[in-house]
Amino acid sequence: MFKNFLLTIVLGLLFYSCKKSGCDYDSCAYTAPSAEIQAVQTYLNNNSITGTTQHCSGLFYKIENSGTGNNPGACSNVTVKYKGMLTNGTVFDQATTPVSFNLGMLITGWRNGLPLIKEGGKIILYTPPSLGYGSQANGSIPANSILIFEVELIVVQ
Repeated sequence: MFKNFLLTIVLGLLFYSCKKSGCDYDSCAYTAPSAEIQAVQTYLNNNSITGTTQHCSGLFYKIENSGTGNNPGACSNVTVKYKGMLTNGTVFDQATTPVSFNLGMLITGWRNGLPLIKEGGKIILYTPPSLGYGSQANGSIPANSILIFEVELIVVQ
């Protein structure tokens, strides 16, 4: 009897810890280095981009439409349309028809930025390198790139 009880407790704790670790997320726990934050701020200033807000992580964002539906959590499944660009205007990726992702599997910039809007909302993310792909090149994205994403949040699941 005690063995069954102990086994039930252990399995319950394992399940709870796995479930909790997947979605227990603090968007302010990691902050981009100050040099990266300054580089994004310089880009914004040099290009006369106004109306942005700095997130506690160092991400800059501009909410174009806050939306009216549900807010995603850090591990929500979301359906979006988006365009990803480098600071020189080069588009490196885009989805003009809705695509679905789990936010927990995406770069930190998206994981921090998308919960700031609701379904139907649109946001522009100005992402420091360490909240994007960091010091690793990724396809046509050079290492240490500031990334700009225009994202329309269609559905939150």
